[in-house]
Amino acid sequence: MAIRVWVDDWQMQCCGTAFRIGDKVAWTLDAKDRTDEITELVGQDIGAPVTHVEEHHGGLPEDAPTTRGVVTAIQAVFCRSEPRPDGEKNMRYPVPGSGRLLWLHEADGSEDESADDAEHFRGYIVDLDVRR
Repeated sequence: MAIRVWVDDWQMQCCGTAFRIGDKVAWTLDAKDRTDEITELVGQDIGAPVTHVEEHHGGLPEDAPTTRGVVTAIQAVFCRSEPRPDGEKNMRYPVPGSGRLLWLHEADGSEDESADDAEHFRGYIVDLDVRR
């Protein structure tokens, strides 16, 4: 069975472990519904199948199970961000529909952002085969 997992940029940048296609991983996953947020950036076809969020910063109970699987695909997600009229003055928010995907063979959280600061790395969409 394959599942699609969201891995936040900040989770990887803080203390995530790099991974690549073919790696066996053991992740703590949350079945948190982030579909609206992800599909707003990358569209329904890519975002809707995301059913889990990788979590390793204590957002889950201590006895949360570990999911083991093999990484079969990795896509980095980038998007534009800008202030909102009703938002905090110094905050920038993702611009709906501005998502761009980049297929990768490995991920370590250090994806290059655009030189003109127009796009920001948001996270990874990872396909994980949990049958193996």
